[in-house]
Amino acid sequence: MTQCQHAWKMTNAQYGFTVFERCSHCHGVRTYYAAQDTWDEYREGGCTWSIVENAQTLRFDLECEKCQQQVDFKDLMGLMYCTSCMEDCEVECAQKALAPQKTWILAAFGFLPHAPETEISAARLEILTDYFNQRRDTSRSRVKILPFSLIKQVSLCHGELIHDIGMLSPEPFPERKPLF
Repeated sequence: MTQCQHAWKMTNAQYGFTVFERCSHCHGVRTYYAAQDTWDEYREGGCTWSIVENAQTLRFDLECEKCQQQVDFKDLMGLMYCTSCMEDCEVECAQKALAPQKTWILAAFGFLPHAPETEISAARLEILTDYFNQRRDTSRSRVKILPFSLIKQVSLCHGELIHDIGMLSPEPFPERKPLF
């Protein structure tokens, strides 16, 4: 039996927000998906959580149009573009190695603080890579999506999360600001 040459399409798209919260007590950071824009502050145990940023996003699954295989990506917070801020970072090293082949690197982030324990599998990252490359002229360039765990010092990283801007508003988005 031959293996399917998958043709991925986006399904179950939900438009909403990635919410970034910070605790004023322990300085912890966490993120989550919300269907509505919110700026509420609340207490949880000894922590006081305040929202420091909201960013438009969408959650989705991918489905193969040929074999109907479905892959869930609800744990994907977003994709980050590497800005080459740390020479010894594994993402930067991969970017340098693949640049001659016109392959651009993105790092897939899960929701904090649980992202390191629930990292997106290599198989799902490959499916996501295939999805984006199926929609590109790959004779000009390709995309490769890597796990954010390759960034050993994420607190020092100056990479840029790709914003999904303008999905929920007919008005143009002014200037974007860094999320971290």
